[in-house]
Amino acid sequence: MTLRKQMNDYRLTTAEILYHLPDYPHLLQSFIWQNIDLPPGYPALNKFLTFWNQELDARLHSVRVTSGLIMQPSRITPVDTILTLH
Repeated sequence: MTLRKQMNDYRLTTAEILYHLPDYPHLLQSFIWQNIDLPPGYPALNKFLTFWNQELDARLHSVRVTSGLIMQPSRITPVDTILTLH
């Protein structure tokens, strides 16, 4: 990914797609999709879902989307306790 995309608010986007199995429509299967995309429109995800609806027999049930910044300040978390197991 180019620095230009990172600076233009592209984000790492993950979508959990639940879909009905074509041979067993009462069962749901999960598919995880991940790509660099631009919120709030998510053009890459929408292109993928359009392809899914047009080309695949599996009917979509639901899509859950999350995205996070690729470039962000470092975070340091202090450690209170260290445990050693033998």
